[in-house]
Amino acid sequence: MCRSIKPLFNFDPPVTEAEIRAAALQFVRKISGSTKPSKANEAAFLAAVEDVAGVSRRLLGELSTVAPKKNREEEAAKARARREGITVSR
Repeated sequence: MCRSIKPLFNFDPPVTEAEIRAAALQFVRKISGSTKPSKANEAAFLAAVEDVAGVSRRLLGELSTVAPKKNREEEAAKARARREGITVSR
């Protein structure tokens, strides 16, 4: 489940709100052990997703680096190659 949480910092173009929320949703799903909460737990589940998204947004806004921005397409290609066992040269 958490394998779908991708690094979100230092990319060009910058992270989107949808990407932050998707990562928060995956995190809450993982720690709650539920991909779809019961009606009784739905409010707490959704509140946790919003809280995690907010903290993540704040963290990403406060981080700094001197490293060059990473290209999303290049990073995705490297990840695909790693999954397929292919060596990617730099």
